[in-house]
Amino acid sequence: MAELDKTDIYRMMHIDNVPHVLQSGITHASSPNANAAYVPIGDSSLISSRSQFEMPNGKTLGSYIPFYFGVRMPMLYVMQKGFNMVQAVPPEKIVYCVSTVQKMIDHNLPFVFTNGHAVDGFTEFFDKKDVENIDNLIDKTAIRAKYWKKEDDNDLKRRKEAEFLVESDIPPEAIVRWIVYNEAAKKN
Repeated sequence: MAELDKTDIYRMMHIDNVPHVLQSGITHASSPNANAAYVPIGDSSLISSRSQFEMPNGKTLGSYIPFYFGVRMPMLYVMQKGFNMVQAVPPEKIVYCVSTVQKMIDHNLPFVFTNGHAVDGFTEFFDKKDVENIDNLIDKTAIRAKYWKKEDDNDLKRRKEAEFLVESDIPPEAIVRWIVYNEAAKKN
């Protein structure tokens, strides 16, 4: 049986968004509590395509707030280096908002999770009824891998990017900790 209180989930965000999250939680753009001063990071074309991507449950991927199960994700590299028309963001401006699967359950938040990058055709989607089996459904070795390219494993990057997707706003009480790049970011 999975230890869901120890199954961390991570959301990358710009440090300027932290005050709003501490006050109102992580909110959807369409939420009444939305952050009017939200600072986006990431690939805007990917974000746009996610808003149109239909999941097996008939809902769009963009209607969910995405988390990863690990911290060294390919998107972090893209954000720090500025590839794919993404403007580079200094590492000290990127923070991880950390929660757990159990916190999402405790707050009765609707969710689904995947065993790989959500828009990949090989990825499978799972829901709350599958969560007790999460350790067998996601590849934790791939998620924890330092690198996502391997000669003998063309599927490593997809599995590394397994996602936990929350359909509703997430209250501040569901956040268990923050991860920052350095002391300067911690003081910010």
